[in-house]
Amino acid sequence: MTANTMTAAERSIGPLPSNHPPVARPKVGVLLVNLGTPDGTEVQPMRRYLREFLSDRRVIEWPRAVWYPILYGIVLNTRPKKSGAAYKLIWNNERDESPLRTFTRSQAEKLTARLAGHPELVVDWAMRYGQPSIPERCDHLLAQGCDRILCFPLYPQYSASTTATVNDVFFAHLMGKRWMPAVRTVPPYHDEPAYIDALAHSIETHLAGLDFEPERVIASFHGIPQSYFRKGDPYHCHCQKTSRLLAERLGWPEGRLMTTFQSRFGPEEWLQPYTDKTVEALAAQGIKRIAVFNPGFVSDCLETLEEIAGQVKETFIHHGGEHFSHIPCLNDSDDGMDVIEAMVRRELRGWVD
Repeated sequence: MTANTMTAAERSIGPLPSNHPPVARPKVGVLLVNLGTPDGTEVQPMRRYLREFLSDRRVIEWPRAVWYPILYGIVLNTRPKKSGAAYKLIWNNERDESPLRTFTRSQAEKLTARLAGHPELVVDWAMRYGQPSIPERCDHLLAQGCDRILCFPLYPQYSASTTATVNDVFFAHLMGKRWMPAVRTVPPYHDEPAYIDALAHSIETHLAGLDFEPERVIASFHGIPQSYFRKGDPYHCHCQKTSRLLAERLGWPEGRLMTTFQSRFGPEEWLQPYTDKTVEALAAQGIKRIAVFNPGFVSDCLETLEEIAGQVKETFIHHGGEHFSHIPCLNDSDDGMDVIEAMVRRELRGWVD
Protein backbone atom coordinates (compact mmCIF):
# COMPACT_ATOMS: atom_id res chain seq x y z
CA MET A 1 0.00 0.00 0.00
CA THR A 2 1.44 3.36 -1.01
CA ALA A 3 1.09 6.62 0.91
CA ASN A 4 -1.30 7.88 -1.76
CA THR A 5 -3.68 4.92 -1.35
CA MET A 6 -3.71 4.89 2.46
CA THR A 7 -6.62 6.48 4.26
CA ALA A 8 -6.09 9.41 6.60
CA ALA A 9 -6.84 7.11 9.55
CA GLU A 10 -4.25 4.56 8.40
CA ARG A 11 -1.62 7.22 7.90
CA SER A 12 -2.16 8.41 11.47
CA ILE A 13 -0.87 5.07 12.80
CA GLY A 14 2.34 4.92 10.82
CA PRO A 15 4.46 1.78 10.33
CA LEU A 16 4.62 -0.65 13.25
CA PRO A 17 7.63 -2.73 14.32
CA SER A 18 7.53 -6.33 13.14
CA ASN A 19 7.22 -7.60 16.72
CA HIS A 20 4.39 -5.21 17.65
CA PRO A 21 1.09 -6.86 18.64
CA PRO A 22 -1.81 -6.37 16.22
CA VAL A 23 -3.40 -2.92 16.39
CA ALA A 24 -6.91 -2.33 15.15
CA ARG A 25 -7.09 0.27 12.45
CA PRO A 26 -8.85 3.38 13.76
CA LYS A 27 -12.27 4.11 12.34
CA VAL A 28 -14.29 7.24 11.68
CA GLY A 29 -17.85 7.41 12.99
CA VAL A 30 -20.80 9.22 11.45
CA LEU A 31 -23.75 9.76 13.78
CA LEU A 32 -27.07 10.85 12.25
CA VAL A 33 -29.29 12.46 14.91
CA ASN A 34 -32.95 13.37 14.62
CA LEU A 35 -35.35 14.93 17.12
CA GLY A 36 -36.79 11.87 18.82
CA THR A 37 -39.71 9.57 19.24
CA PRO A 38 -41.69 7.87 22.00
CA ASP A 39 -41.29 4.12 22.41
CA GLY A 40 -45.03 3.61 22.20
CA THR A 41 -48.36 5.37 22.03
CA GLU A 42 -49.53 4.45 25.54
CA VAL A 43 -49.60 7.03 28.32
CA GLN A 44 -46.39 5.98 30.12
CA PRO A 45 -44.01 5.99 27.12
CA MET A 46 -45.61 9.21 25.89
CA ARG A 47 -45.17 10.81 29.32
CA ARG A 48 -41.54 9.68 29.48
CA TYR A 49 -40.82 11.13 26.05
CA LEU A 50 -42.62 14.42 26.69
CA ARG A 51 -40.90 14.84 30.05
CA GLU A 52 -37.46 14.56 28.45
CA PHE A 53 -38.40 16.80 25.53
CA LEU A 54 -40.15 19.53 27.50
CA SER A 55 -37.51 19.58 30.25
CA ASP A 56 -34.86 20.65 27.74
CA ARG A 57 -33.79 24.22 28.54
CA ARG A 58 -33.11 24.79 24.84
CA VAL A 59 -36.75 23.99 24.03
CA ILE A 60 -38.50 25.76 26.91
CA GLU A 61 -36.48 28.76 28.09
CA TRP A 62 -38.82 29.82 30.87
CA PRO A 63 -37.40 29.85 34.43
CA ARG A 64 -37.72 26.38 35.97
CA ALA A 65 -39.65 27.82 38.91
CA VAL A 66 -42.31 28.98 36.47
CA TRP A 67 -42.26 26.12 33.97
CA TYR A 68 -41.90 22.99 36.13
CA PRO A 69 -45.19 23.44 38.06
CA ILE A 70 -46.96 23.77 34.70
CA LEU A 71 -45.06 20.83 33.17
CA TYR A 72 -45.53 18.41 36.07
CA GLY A 73 -48.84 19.73 37.33
CA ILE A 74 -50.70 20.11 34.04
CA VAL A 75 -48.88 19.17 30.83
CA LEU A 76 -47.63 15.71 31.80
CA ASN A 77 -51.02 14.83 33.25
CA THR A 78 -53.05 15.84 30.19
CA ARG A 79 -50.89 15.83 27.07
CA PRO A 80 -49.62 12.19 27.00
CA LYS A 81 -53.07 10.76 26.28
CA LYS A 82 -53.77 13.35 23.59
CA SER A 83 -50.36 12.97 21.97
CA GLY A 84 -50.61 9.19 22.13
CA ALA A 85 -53.90 9.29 20.23
CA ALA A 86 -52.27 11.47 17.57
CA TYR A 87 -49.28 9.12 17.25
CA LYS A 88 -51.61 6.15 16.80
CA LEU A 89 -52.89 7.75 13.59
CA ILE A 90 -49.43 7.69 11.98
CA TRP A 91 -47.76 4.79 13.83
CA ASN A 92 -45.80 2.23 11.81
CA ASN A 93 -47.67 -0.82 13.09
CA GLU A 94 -45.57 -3.23 11.05
CA ARG A 95 -42.45 -2.31 13.02
CA ASP A 96 -44.27 -0.97 16.08
CA GLU A 97 -42.50 2.37 15.96
CA SER A 98 -42.94 5.91 14.75
CA PRO A 99 -42.18 6.75 11.10
CA LEU A 100 -39.36 9.02 12.27
CA ARG A 101 -37.51 6.07 13.75
CA THR A 102 -38.18 3.97 10.65
CA PHE A 103 -36.85 6.62 8.29
CA THR A 104 -33.81 7.54 10.40
CA ARG A 105 -32.73 3.91 10.64
CA SER A 106 -33.17 3.52 6.90
CA GLN A 107 -31.17 6.69 6.23
CA ALA A 108 -28.27 5.28 8.26
CA GLU A 109 -28.47 1.95 6.45
CA LYS A 110 -28.59 3.55 3.02
CA LEU A 111 -25.74 5.91 3.86
CA THR A 112 -23.68 2.90 4.95
CA ALA A 113 -24.30 1.32 1.54
CA ARG A 114 -23.39 4.53 -0.29
CA LEU A 115 -20.12 4.80 1.64
CA ALA A 116 -19.21 1.12 1.25
CA GLY A 117 -15.99 2.08 -0.51
CA HIS A 118 -14.66 3.39 2.80
CA PRO A 119 -14.39 0.44 5.20
CA GLU A 120 -12.97 2.73 7.88
CA LEU A 121 -16.35 4.49 8.17
CA VAL A 122 -18.99 3.41 10.70
CA VAL A 123 -22.46 4.97 10.31
CA ASP A 124 -24.92 5.00 13.19
CA TRP A 125 -28.06 6.89 14.21
CA ALA A 126 -29.61 8.30 17.37
CA MET A 127 -32.41 10.45 18.74
CA ARG A 128 -32.07 13.57 20.87
CA TYR A 129 -35.08 12.46 22.91
CA GLY A 130 -35.96 8.82 23.40
CA GLN A 131 -34.14 5.79 22.06
CA PRO A 132 -31.58 5.08 20.78
CA SER A 133 -29.93 7.90 22.71
CA ILE A 134 -26.93 9.97 21.67
CA PRO A 135 -24.75 8.73 24.58
CA GLU A 136 -25.59 5.11 23.83
CA ARG A 137 -24.68 5.35 20.15
CA CYS A 138 -21.57 7.45 20.86
CA ASP A 139 -20.33 4.67 23.12
CA HIS A 140 -21.10 2.14 20.42
CA LEU A 141 -19.00 4.08 17.90
CA LEU A 142 -16.14 4.31 20.39
CA ALA A 143 -16.36 0.58 21.00
CA GLN A 144 -16.05 0.07 17.24
CA GLY A 145 -12.68 1.83 17.37
CA CYS A 146 -13.75 5.28 16.15
CA ASP A 147 -11.23 7.92 17.15
CA ARG A 148 -13.04 10.56 15.10
CA ILE A 149 -16.79 11.19 15.03
CA LEU A 150 -18.89 13.40 12.76
CA CYS A 151 -22.19 14.32 14.43
CA PHE A 152 -24.94 15.22 11.95
CA PRO A 153 -27.99 16.98 13.47
CA LEU A 154 -30.61 16.37 10.80
CA TYR A 155 -31.95 19.93 10.67
CA PRO A 156 -31.38 21.98 7.48
CA GLN A 157 -32.17 25.26 9.28
CA TYR A 158 -30.31 26.02 12.52
CA SER A 159 -32.14 26.69 15.76
CA ALA A 160 -30.89 26.55 19.31
CA SER A 161 -33.88 24.35 20.09
CA THR A 162 -32.86 21.72 17.52
CA THR A 163 -29.27 21.77 16.24
CA ALA A 164 -27.74 23.23 19.39
CA THR A 165 -29.42 20.83 21.80
CA VAL A 166 -28.16 17.84 19.79
CA ASN A 167 -24.64 19.23 20.00
CA ASP A 168 -25.08 19.95 23.72
CA VAL A 169 -25.75 16.28 24.51
CA PHE A 170 -23.09 15.03 22.11
CA PHE A 171 -20.36 17.25 23.59
CA ALA A 172 -21.50 16.77 27.20
CA HIS A 173 -21.29 12.99 26.89
CA LEU A 174 -17.77 13.12 25.47
CA MET A 175 -16.65 15.43 28.27
CA GLY A 176 -16.79 12.43 30.58
CA LYS A 177 -14.40 10.36 28.49
CA ARG A 178 -10.78 9.84 29.48
CA TRP A 179 -9.81 9.44 25.82
CA MET A 180 -11.96 11.78 23.77
CA PRO A 181 -12.28 11.31 20.03
CA ALA A 182 -11.76 14.18 17.63
CA VAL A 183 -15.18 15.54 16.68
CA ARG A 184 -16.90 17.57 14.01
CA THR A 185 -20.53 18.60 13.53
CA VAL A 186 -22.41 19.20 10.32
CA PRO A 187 -23.49 22.86 10.05
CA PRO A 188 -26.94 23.98 8.85
CA TYR A 189 -27.44 23.44 5.14
CA HIS A 190 -30.53 25.53 4.43
CA ASP A 191 -28.93 27.08 1.35
CA GLU A 192 -26.85 24.17 0.04
CA PRO A 193 -27.44 23.57 -3.70
CA ALA A 194 -27.83 19.81 -3.15
CA TYR A 195 -30.61 20.43 -0.63
CA ILE A 196 -32.42 23.02 -2.76
CA ASP A 197 -32.17 20.81 -5.84
CA ALA A 198 -33.52 17.80 -3.94
CA LEU A 199 -36.50 19.78 -2.64
CA ALA A 200 -37.22 21.18 -6.10
CA HIS A 201 -37.09 17.76 -7.76
CA SER A 202 -39.31 16.24 -5.07
CA ILE A 203 -41.89 19.02 -5.45
CA GLU A 204 -41.86 18.92 -9.26
CA THR A 205 -42.29 15.14 -9.26
CA HIS A 206 -45.14 15.23 -6.77
CA LEU A 207 -47.03 18.05 -8.49
CA ALA A 208 -46.68 16.33 -11.87
CA GLY A 209 -48.58 13.36 -10.44
CA LEU A 210 -51.56 15.33 -9.15
CA ASP A 211 -54.86 15.58 -10.99
CA PHE A 212 -55.07 19.29 -10.12
CA GLU A 213 -52.73 22.27 -10.24
CA PRO A 214 -52.27 24.02 -6.88
CA GLU A 215 -52.94 27.75 -6.87
CA ARG A 216 -50.59 28.10 -3.91
CA VAL A 217 -47.79 25.91 -2.57
CA ILE A 218 -46.96 26.38 1.11
CA ALA A 219 -43.59 25.74 2.75
CA SER A 220 -44.56 25.02 6.34
CA PHE A 221 -41.68 25.14 8.83
CA HIS A 222 -41.82 24.24 12.50
CA GLY A 223 -42.18 27.43 14.50
CA ILE A 224 -40.21 28.86 17.41
CA PRO A 225 -41.26 31.58 19.86
CA GLN A 226 -40.71 35.13 18.67
CA SER A 227 -38.65 35.74 21.80
CA TYR A 228 -36.04 33.20 20.62
CA PHE A 229 -35.76 35.03 17.30
CA ARG A 230 -35.35 38.37 19.06
CA LYS A 231 -32.52 36.88 21.15
CA GLY A 232 -30.59 36.14 17.96
CA ASP A 233 -31.70 32.69 16.79
CA PRO A 234 -31.09 32.62 12.99
CA TYR A 235 -33.84 30.08 12.31
CA HIS A 236 -36.34 32.50 10.78
CA CYS A 237 -33.70 33.86 8.39
CA HIS A 238 -32.65 30.36 7.38
CA CYS A 239 -36.25 29.38 6.62
CA GLN A 240 -36.86 32.47 4.52
CA LYS A 241 -33.66 31.91 2.56
CA THR A 242 -34.59 28.29 1.85
CA SER A 243 -37.95 29.40 0.47
CA ARG A 244 -36.42 32.18 -1.62
CA LEU A 245 -33.78 29.91 -3.17
CA LEU A 246 -36.34 27.20 -3.79
CA ALA A 247 -38.75 29.57 -5.57
CA GLU A 248 -35.86 30.78 -7.74
CA ARG A 249 -34.80 27.22 -8.51
CA LEU A 250 -38.37 26.29 -9.47
CA GLY A 251 -38.77 29.44 -11.56
CA TRP A 252 -42.03 30.30 -9.85
CA PRO A 253 -43.56 33.80 -9.89
CA GLU A 254 -43.68 35.78 -6.67
CA GLY A 255 -46.56 34.72 -4.45
CA ARG A 256 -46.98 31.12 -5.60
CA LEU A 257 -44.70 29.77 -2.86
CA MET A 258 -45.70 30.91 0.63
CA THR A 259 -43.73 30.48 3.86
CA THR A 260 -45.58 29.69 7.08
CA PHE A 261 -44.87 28.28 10.55
CA GLN A 262 -46.65 25.49 12.42
CA SER A 263 -46.74 23.59 15.73
CA ARG A 264 -46.89 26.47 18.20
CA PHE A 265 -47.17 25.59 21.85
CA GLY A 266 -48.07 27.66 24.93
CA PRO A 267 -49.20 31.28 25.31
CA GLU A 268 -46.22 33.02 23.66
CA GLU A 269 -46.34 34.60 20.22
CA TRP A 270 -44.52 32.39 17.69
CA LEU A 271 -43.10 33.04 14.24
CA GLN A 272 -45.80 34.07 11.79
CA PRO A 273 -47.72 33.65 9.57
CA TYR A 274 -49.20 30.53 11.15
CA THR A 275 -49.85 27.62 8.79
CA ASP A 276 -53.35 26.80 10.03
CA LYS A 277 -54.49 30.43 9.93
CA THR A 278 -52.99 30.86 6.47
CA VAL A 279 -54.84 27.94 4.86
CA GLU A 280 -58.05 29.08 6.55
CA ALA A 281 -57.60 32.56 5.09
CA LEU A 282 -56.74 31.20 1.63
CA ALA A 283 -59.93 29.15 1.56
CA ALA A 284 -61.94 32.19 2.66
CA GLN A 285 -60.38 34.15 -0.21
CA GLY A 286 -61.61 31.61 -2.75
CA ILE A 287 -58.41 29.60 -3.20
CA LYS A 288 -59.56 26.05 -3.88
CA ARG A 289 -56.35 24.12 -4.56
CA ILE A 290 -53.18 24.06 -2.46
CA ALA A 291 -50.22 21.82 -1.70
CA VAL A 292 -48.12 21.92 1.47
CA PHE A 293 -44.62 20.59 2.12
CA ASN A 294 -42.25 20.68 5.11
CA PRO A 295 -38.70 21.63 4.10
CA GLY A 296 -37.50 21.89 7.69
CA PHE A 297 -38.21 18.22 8.38
CA VAL A 298 -35.78 15.65 6.96
CA SER A 299 -38.29 12.86 7.62
CA ASP A 300 -42.05 12.62 7.89
CA CYS A 301 -43.24 12.54 11.48
CA LEU A 302 -46.17 13.54 13.69
CA GLU A 303 -45.90 17.21 12.69
CA THR A 304 -46.08 16.45 8.97
CA LEU A 305 -48.36 13.41 8.79
CA GLU A 306 -50.88 14.13 11.53
CA GLU A 307 -50.71 17.91 11.80
CA ILE A 308 -50.31 18.94 8.15
CA ALA A 309 -51.70 16.00 6.14
CA GLY A 310 -54.45 15.60 8.74
CA GLN A 311 -55.44 18.68 10.74
CA VAL A 312 -54.41 21.38 8.27
CA LYS A 313 -56.08 19.56 5.41
CA GLU A 314 -59.30 19.38 7.43
CA THR A 315 -59.07 23.10 8.18
CA PHE A 316 -58.68 23.97 4.51
CA ILE A 317 -61.56 21.77 3.36
CA HIS A 318 -63.82 22.90 6.22
CA HIS A 319 -63.42 26.55 5.21
CA GLY A 320 -64.19 26.00 1.53
CA GLY A 321 -61.06 24.50 -0.02
CA GLU A 322 -61.53 21.61 -2.44
CA HIS A 323 -58.16 20.07 -3.28
CA PHE A 324 -55.30 19.59 -0.82
CA SER A 325 -52.08 17.62 -1.18
CA HIS A 326 -49.28 17.06 1.28
CA ILE A 327 -45.89 16.66 -0.39
CA PRO A 328 -43.83 14.07 1.55
CA CYS A 329 -40.52 14.94 3.14
CA LEU A 330 -37.35 13.78 1.43
CA ASN A 331 -37.18 10.86 3.87
CA ASP A 332 -34.89 8.04 2.64
CA SER A 333 -35.63 8.70 -1.03
CA ASP A 334 -32.80 8.97 -3.54
CA ASP A 335 -33.17 12.77 -3.40
CA GLY A 336 -33.01 12.77 0.38
CA MET A 337 -30.03 10.43 0.50
CA ASP A 338 -28.20 12.54 -2.08
CA VAL A 339 -28.37 15.47 0.36
CA ILE A 340 -27.23 13.48 3.38
CA GLU A 341 -24.40 11.86 1.45
CA ALA A 342 -23.23 15.18 0.00
CA MET A 343 -23.10 16.83 3.42
CA VAL A 344 -21.31 13.90 5.04
CA ARG A 345 -18.71 13.60 2.29
CA ARG A 346 -18.02 17.32 2.46
CA GLU A 347 -17.57 17.37 6.23
CA LEU A 348 -15.35 14.26 6.24
CA ARG A 349 -12.73 15.83 3.99
CA GLY A 350 -9.30 15.49 5.54
CA TRP A 351 -10.43 12.56 7.66
CA VAL A 352 -11.45 10.31 4.76
CA ASP A 353 -9.92 10.63 1.32
